[in-house]
Amino acid sequence: MSTPARLGYRLPAEWEPQLATWLSWPRRESGLFSDGFDAVQRVYAQLIRELVEGEDVHVNVWDAESAARALSLLQERGVSLARVSFHQFPAYEPWCRHYGPTFLVRDYHGKHERAVVDWGFNAFGERRCDYDLDDAVPQHVAKFRDLPLFTPGMVLEGGAIEGNGLGTLLSTESCLLNSNRTPELTQLAVQLRLKDFLGVSNILWLDEGVVGDERDGHVENLARFLNPTTIAVAHEENIDDANYLVLQENMQRLRAMRDQHNRLFRIVKLPMPGLVEYSGQRLPASYLNFYIANSVVVVPAFRRRQDGLVLEILRKEFPDRRVVGLDATDLVKGFGSFHSITMQEPA
Repeated sequence: MSTPARLGYRLPAEWEPQLATWLSWPRRESGLFSDGFDAVQRVYAQLIRELVEGEDVHVNVWDAESAARALSLLQERGVSLARVSFHQFPAYEPWCRHYGPTFLVRDYHGKHERAVVDWGFNAFGERRCDYDLDDAVPQHVAKFRDLPLFTPGMVLEGGAIEGNGLGTLLSTESCLLNSNRTPELTQLAVQLRLKDFLGVSNILWLDEGVVGDERDGHVENLARFLNPTTIAVAHEENIDDANYLVLQENMQRLRAMRDQHNRLFRIVKLPMPGLVEYSGQRLPASYLNFYIANSVVVVPAFRRRQDGLVLEILRKEFPDRRVVGLDATDLVKGFGSFHSITMQEPA
């Protein structure tokens, strides 16, 4: 089989030029946000208002009624609709990062070309029974864009991988190697699939995820590339916090890791917000779940003193983009944040 890697495709970095951002509008029926659903819809509207300053936004909706409600909310908040499109590509839950299309790019015979990888999605190890519609979203998007579609035959959520665009990929053992994803694949087989279908050559493994992450430890809450040679990493200073030892272990691993050219990375520490709970349950609140778009970096805020410090750090790292904090306190009740609900489409 001609894999994407053999055909010259690669996984671009999130900061590379984007054609659009894809989202899935939340459904009240999912039950994810209970009493915070209206607040989450407002957060979506705020996010889209930031994104349209620099790129198109494509929104997957359950039905025409959902599209009408979303459109009304965007209009109420003065969002420019010229760059917003709705698609009836229904999904049960809003985590477009995790079940949506993974876009690849290549330069071939003087042309810049794109393709889509359709990973399997099983609702985070079959944590719910209905996920067929979510799993079909990449196929809808590939057909809409008339792009080649590659199917690896492996379960993978987009929040479980993080690439620097030059061949290095970060992931976690607790998620991708979990027996509830693709149990028949060994670690070696998983690495081969990643290399074949993402065009990467250097795969780096972190340990576990933050406490409360029901997705078995997505890397998007732990470590993110800020540029090809710099990694932002979640850091907990409170030795009594449940995340302290896990994040220390991952920090030690990162400090020893090398890129595709065998060079050590520059490490930037981002503080954790501390304990964020809902109904007595710890939530996977992490500032690392930010999203990099063409003109803006959208960072989750949790009404904590660390919010401002994180924005200050990231503004120094992204001098060419606006860095804004949006309240994610209600959004994280569904166990995700801005990176989890977005999927970038490279230009």
